[in-house]
Amino acid sequence: MEKTIVQFTIISLLLLTSCSKNLTSVPDKTTEQISATYQIKKDISYGTDAEQNMDVYLSKEAKSYGKNNYTIVFLHGGAYYLSDKSAEEKYIEPYLKKGLNVVNMNYRLKKGIPIATMDLTNALNFLKINNSDYDLNLDNIIVTGFSAGAHIATNVGVSQNNSEYPNKLNDGIKITGIINFSGPVDGVDVVEKIFVDHDNELFSKAGKALFPSEGYELKEKIAVYEPITYFDKNDPPIFLWHGGEDNQIPPQTFEAFVPMLNRNKDILIYKQNGLHSPNEEELKSAYVEIFTFLDNL
Repeated sequence: MEKTIVQFTIISLLLLTSCSKNLTSVPDKTTEQISATYQIKKDISYGTDAEQNMDVYLSKEAKSYGKNNYTIVFLHGGAYYLSDKSAEEKYIEPYLKKGLNVVNMNYRLKKGIPIATMDLTNALNFLKINNSDYDLNLDNIIVTGFSAGAHIATNVGVSQNNSEYPNKLNDGIKITGIINFSGPVDGVDVVEKIFVDHDNELFSKAGKALFPSEGYELKEKIAVYEPITYFDKNDPPIFLWHGGEDNQIPPQTFEAFVPMLNRNKDILIYKQNGLHSPNEEELKSAYVEIFTFLDNL
């Protein structure tokens, strides 16, 4: 009986691999093709707060992609203080052009990093509980984001195999990859000081709202929300994009983390003259690398 189960498992894996589509070889869809491919469910509430909502893009083709049937979950930036899921759709468009299932989510703002980070776990758990409505592949999730959203995605992605992390995902949810555009992986205390001490009043207000405390937060409390705290060899592969001229998330916030990216599937894209936001050419080039990264997971 045990031999039969092993044989069945091997055959199933072979069939899955043979039926998989390489994302790098899938032609980009036109706007009309995207419209025909997707059912879009807008502003789905995953909590009681008005900001706890998400858009779900359900593809008719995703299941045909085999092992590359990823569920992409994207979180916007905005220093945990402003912005919205509609503001950075350029980061999800490449996935829609490939026909992947995509979740574009909001999270609670102006309530601090701990609350906002909790919302990714809240959203994924909601999708698991209600997956009969979506039929997403939740054991093959790619968490991704820009800036603050990338910080959330990375922190949740690397912490789930660590018993000390406070927010747990439900059984049946598996994050298989992390894609980080300009999000902190270390040195959140440095980022806090950059924002709090900023000459721009809006930046300063955002910095003061990062943690629910007066003055600068204690380093030991900040460490709970630094991916470097949890990073180990059993974490999902990471794609990390950073600009060397980023004045919000400077290189010193990831210089200790980068040497840890020594596994074959981790990818670092470091643009020495890059700013906080990748320009159009940098973004296009990054997604060429991202789809190779996803094909190789």
